[in-house]
Amino acid sequence: MAAETAARRIDLPAGTIEGRAADGVAVFRGVPYAAAPFGENRFRAPQPVEPWDGIRDATVFGATSPQTPYPGPLGAILPTSEIAGTDILNLAVWAPDEDPAGSHPVFVWIHGGGLTRGANSLDAYDGSRFAEQGVVVVAVNYRLGAEGFSVLDDAPRNLGLADLRAALEWVRENIAAFGGDPADVTVGGQSAGGALTAALLAMPDAETLFARTIVQSGPLDAQPESEARRVTDAMAKHLGIAATREAFAAVTPERLLEAQEHVLAGGSPLTSGPSFTLTIGGELVPENPRDALRSGVSANLPLLIGTTTEEYRLWFVPTGRLRKISKLMLLGARVAKRMPSSLVATFRDARPGARPGEILGAIVTELILRAPAQDVADGRLTEGAATWIFEFAWRSPVESADGDVLGAAHAVEIPFVFDNAETTDAAPLVGEAPPRSLARSMHASWLTFIRSGRADWTEWDATRPVRVFDGADDPIALAPRDDERRALLEWEAGRRAASGTSRGAAEVPA
Repeated sequence: MAAETAARRIDLPAGTIEGRAADGVAVFRGVPYAAAPFGENRFRAPQPVEPWDGIRDATVFGATSPQTPYPGPLGAILPTSEIAGTDILNLAVWAPDEDPAGSHPVFVWIHGGGLTRGANSLDAYDGSRFAEQGVVVVAVNYRLGAEGFSVLDDAPRNLGLADLRAALEWVRENIAAFGGDPADVTVGGQSAGGALTAALLAMPDAETLFARTIVQSGPLDAQPESEARRVTDAMAKHLGIAATREAFAAVTPERLLEAQEHVLAGGSPLTSGPSFTLTIGGELVPENPRDALRSGVSANLPLLIGTTTEEYRLWFVPTGRLRKISKLMLLGARVAKRMPSSLVATFRDARPGARPGEILGAIVTELILRAPAQDVADGRLTEGAATWIFEFAWRSPVESADGDVLGAAHAVEIPFVFDNAETTDAAPLVGEAPPRSLARSMHASWLTFIRSGRADWTEWDATRPVRVFDGADDPIALAPRDDERRALLEWEAGRRAASGTSRGAAEVPA
């Protein structure tokens, strides 16, 4: 991005900040929206920002939530940003460098990372391209892992989500100083950020904080407390302490992170094993977000939602798991989850010559991400809500050590959305020569939605239109692979009926 040259100051209620500007974009980093969540604030709801004297430096990114790099080959594709400090509840702003009295649309971005990793300081989330085109971008840091999503006996649930709500309240009160319109806010996120975005949309008072949402590859299901507390209980057992706020707060963040990594070792968002999740219950997540959105909660707020075609390849290709999954393992997964052979056959018939890992990956992608997204779109259609569905189908040519390509994997679309695909930092995910036309197309579509609340393709209706970003024609497909969706939803409905459980994602061992 362009070199920053000129100082820019903004007066906020908590104090004055100074950022930098160049080539028409002003950037402010490390801006606190809540007090540091440590010391007496640890495992508490976010507290107000403490005012400061003088001018606060906003030229460098703020501290990140405690985290570790992605392990093994995955770390070469998904970078980690670790910045020391306790003021982790901060945000970064990219704004048009002009008279702040202007009123620009605002795009609030929530990063992904499995609720355990990620930061607004990652180059992929640089909002300069949006700001150059008249959008104020706000990228938010929030509490991750045990700090943000533990289920403790005497502490609030979903603290990371509470942080995001506090950030949106900050945006409502302060974004006008950056030239943004507090009544014209779009909230978007990818992966875990998409899940959190969906949970925010499912809040009964969502419309008081934002006008529309974008969910990219976000799981839509939260879990009941009995399931959501599995990681917390396992960590407490590993540490030899009670699962209480007092006991966890007495453990240093570093030691808590070590225990977290021990408990989560070997798991992933698409495979079995313990993982952090949103917890159903309380004011922030009164019911499962998928159920709430399907029933019409926030039906007055437009939604753009979608997935990549081969989500699973992010976890299956770099790790070599794609080649390790055998026919016997696929059979074992089917039997363990009581999937009918006809369901697996439906997926296999559409992929002649596919490996067992590709068949299993396609089923898991449909089960956890694609089918729930369309399920919500169907429910919103019944309620008269405006929804647009997309699918990212361009296949990244990046190869693993054993020669498999990354393909249209989870997260590959991000550099195209932000129009950062040609940067050096994007190369490990999209290769050395990503299609420029695809970045122009996706970025323009997101801009259109952010500006108008309507996508530039057909709204979801009975014909099931899906905008397919393939890097060629980017066509609209009607009901693509609908036989797979119907087969899976029929099985899922039968499974729920047999167990008496509500709608929710099922883990598939791999």
